Amino acid sequence: MFATRLILKNWRNFREVDVPLTEGTTYLLGPNASGKSNFLDVFRFLRDISKAQGGGLQKAVLDRGGISKLRCLHARRDPDVRIEVHLSEGLEENWRYILSFRHENRGARRILISTEQVWHNEKCLIARPIDEDKSDDTRLTQTHLEQIQTNQAFRAVADFFSDVTYLHLVPQLLKFGDQIGGKRLEDDPFGQGFLERVARTTNKTRESRLKKIEKALRVAVPQFKELGFEKDEVTGRPHLKALYLHHRPNAGWQREDQFSDGTLRLLGLLWSLLESNSLLLLEEPELSLNDAIVRQIPQMIQSVQKQSKRRRQIILSTHSAALLSNPGIDARGVLVIVPNQNGSTIREVTQSEKDGIMSGFSIAETVLPSTRPESAEQLGFW
Repeated sequence: MFATRLILKNWRNFREVDVPLTEGTTYLLGPNASGKSNFLDVFRFLRDISKAQGGGLQKAVLDRGGISKLRCLHARRDPDVRIEVHLSEGLEENWRYILSFRHENRGARRILISTEQVWHNEKCLIARPIDEDKSDDTRLTQTHLEQIQTNQAFRAVADFFSDVTYLHLVPQLLKFGDQIGGKRLEDDPFGQGFLERVARTTNKTRESRLKKIEKALRVAVPQFKELGFEKDEVTGRPHLKALYLHHRPNAGWQREDQFSDGTLRLLGLLWSLLESNSLLLLEEPELSLNDAIVRQIPQMIQSVQKQSKRRRQIILSTHSAALLSNPGIDARGVLVIVPNQNGSTIREVTQSEKDGIMSGFSIAETVLPSTRPESAEQLGFW
């Protein structure tokens, strides 16, 4: 299953959005603070609602600072926040999930559902509020998405959202997790538990994935030779190890705390591509990587996807000219965030930009310039 369309109203800095999503990789472009992270957070929000343990609408809203932080500041009289996702299984678009919510006008100011609908093959399975909701409005504090006793008819939708993965690996948290300490965030978006994820994988699967990643790292990382996995004999903690070419035999082995930041981010990216077939959200995967490697990220994604039995849908945010210079990027999978005085909007590639791409220019040359701040040069005089 994959998402084919996203419609938003009053979500964070977006007053209204209606955009298509590709089955492969969607590239999300936009200036700083335009809403790239907020766009990705829609799917994280639905994942948090759908989680079997510790999820739900109330917690998902509370974790984001309350509805005042979610509701678009540019919204006028309409208080509802609304999300609509179209999903497809195979060639036809089969599912639609719609959720809108607001807070109470008085009393406890709870978050209440205004609308919850599930459609399958144009047949409406759920259309809330129903009579029971109207007689007991406490029921409207919970979605049917989060309740296993009510989502049986559309469990595939709930599973799709609950399996969403967000990755923004921070190498320092992986290298120095023991020294930093502190509370680990749910769903581990920053890679603190990455080694434990690798360790939980069966030996056969782990070895297969590491061999595929090893081939990529040999190309991307100078002097890199071999990638391996081991557990510390004393502490039992899992570790990745890499062998680098060295004039002394066995002198080139290093553990992950000696890897470069770029190597760790690239390793995490490649592992995530091989790990599952659920929706993967990647935020600025170019960080810490050399431009020559960044330029190959789209090709690496395609290559790994071809090797994997379980292909992942990906939404990738970036403002990297190197990444977007790859000629293999399909313009149909590019979305551009445009900030303005009434909140950000999102557009597809224009006809003139398509003409430029057809003439041999890259996304970096035709589309990316439109996302640059008009007065950026003035920063040099500050």
